[in-house]
Amino acid sequence: MRVVLTGAAGFLGSHLADRLIREGHDVIGLDNFITGDEANIAHLAETGKFRLIRQDVSTFIDIPENLDFVLHFASPASPNPASPFGYPNLPIQTLKAGALGTLNTLGLAKAHKARYLLASTSEVYGDPQVHPQAETYWGNCDPIGPRSVYDEAKRFAEALTMAYLRFHNLNTRIVRIFNTFGPRMRLDDGRVVPNFIQQALHGEPLTIYGNGAQTRSFCYVSDLVEGIYRLMLSEEHEPVNIGNPNEISIRDFALLMNELTGNQAGLITRFAEGLGDDPQRRRPDITRAKTLLGWEPLVDLKTGLRETINYFQEKNL
Repeated sequence: MRVVLTGAAGFLGSHLADRLIREGHDVIGLDNFITGDEANIAHLAETGKFRLIRQDVSTFIDIPENLDFVLHFASPASPNPASPFGYPNLPIQTLKAGALGTLNTLGLAKAHKARYLLASTSEVYGDPQVHPQAETYWGNCDPIGPRSVYDEAKRFAEALTMAYLRFHNLNTRIVRIFNTFGPRMRLDDGRVVPNFIQQALHGEPLTIYGNGAQTRSFCYVSDLVEGIYRLMLSEEHEPVNIGNPNEISIRDFALLMNELTGNQAGLITRFAEGLGDDPQRRRPDITRAKTLLGWEPLVDLKTGLRETINYFQEKNL
């Protein structure tokens, strides 16, 4: 297939581009490099199956070649206001990527009669009152809160994608991505995995916001890409959670990070920082992915973290 992939130079986008090319597909990657990194895709030039277009997806997209699939992964994703790459510091760009970017990529797929996949997020569930979160849960989001520029952009994107399915009969899919980690994450993007790795490798105490009792479930990137690829090839149109259901508190996660890195500096707790509206529990119900795609994660947390830590150590960070 010939596939358009937005956000191709990002953490997830670049790994997905690798997988698509390994499967024999030609990839046209779009990125404006607000949060993407050219180093993530530099190796793809030698494959002869990747072409990069520098473009903001919030502007009209015109690609003359015949297309088989459009994958929309372009968006800032970090909630950390201390990071220049976090969506609190890129609020308009984030809303445009979710709204106009989705409109433009859906229009591109419609023009080419191509299949379409939207990268959505577990953030559509907000601070959930249902646990674990199944796709049938409508969420608990503040539409004007500090996370709304990301949450509401993705919720709108899902609604628009379903409208194109129902009104234009466009062949669409939606993946709701839960916390994912692995090589090529930006150390400075402000999310918990790169934050902890950076502090641990510098022998610093790991910073926990709040009391550390809030939970997350971390999925290694290769597992996530496998789930996305299976969803691509399926005929499932309703949203599907892809993530690891093994839940861990942030405090226990920090202790594990110190164990794996040999960091003796311990932990420190801060209560006055962070974005606010921090979800207290986050865990996917992956019943639909298991049933419809035959997918579940295979890489355990320790193995994935060792791979990620090794990646940053090799970069001398």
